[in-house]
Amino acid sequence: MDVEPFGPGSLHWDTAGEYRNLLVAGSALVLQTMHPAVGAAVAEHSTYKSDPWGRLTRTLTSVQTWVYGGARGPAEGERLRRLHRGISGVDEHGRHYHALNGEAWAWVHLSLFERFLTLNRWFGTPFTHEQEQRFYAESRQLGVILRVPERELPEDLAAYRRYFDDMVADRLEPHPTALDVLAVMRGTPAPPGLPWPLRRLWTPVGAGSGGFNHFVTVGTLPPAVRAKLGLRWTARDERRLRQVGHAVATLAPRLPERLRYMPIAYRARRAARRSRRAERLPRPA
Repeated sequence: MDVEPFGPGSLHWDTAGEYRNLLVAGSALVLQTMHPAVGAAVAEHSTYKSDPWGRLTRTLTSVQTWVYGGARGPAEGERLRRLHRGISGVDEHGRHYHALNGEAWAWVHLSLFERFLTLNRWFGTPFTHEQEQRFYAESRQLGVILRVPERELPEDLAAYRRYFDDMVADRLEPHPTALDVLAVMRGTPAPPGLPWPLRRLWTPVGAGSGGFNHFVTVGTLPPAVRAKLGLRWTARDERRLRQVGHAVATLAPRLPERLRYMPIAYRARRAARRSRRAERLPRPA
């Protein structure tokens, strides 16, 4: 597959491996499972109920391999497609679904772009318009790794925004799986392996980990999605989430890299720095 691997200097290299991504992981799954084909496939074939963080860990490992794995990225994309090739069936409304349906496969990938923007808007520094354009171009590059049909990839950022709004308005639905994902969150503990500074933010005083996860997930969903799911969100909730967001945005950049980035990303970033330093060393005469 002729695709340029990610590396230092790309926005995904700096963003995709941060622990902060856990803050939008739940809302990403909610958005994805609101697509009827994805919701049906996840209901029948996923372990999100019995092993929520194990499922997420496997997903994050795959995502980080696409971004930090160099030449291994396309191979991981192909492995993922093989894994989903046999996932098909008929949902409770008699609709046929297949995990590799072009629209559904694209939505799982493209919804992550919007979640990355949301992550930085709530829990970091919002992207500039130029950075959003760069990040979307990289997302199209990632779509090639995942073999998303080109016809399903909006050509630029403006087209993507129209695509996302149309998907929310016309294709997403309050699917039982999406509502079940939200319900399961309330009993989910804090992510295992979360560095202690971020663990303190994950379970603020007076909030259990499951309640906090549900709160952040609901709060970071687009308002039109909350309305479609019938979720309540108040001005007080908004203020509380902004306080959490400010705390994360202040703390995260100050953490040592080994606490800020998940292991795969940290090791790849460290190896890249070592390689660059070795290249700068004078060669023996």
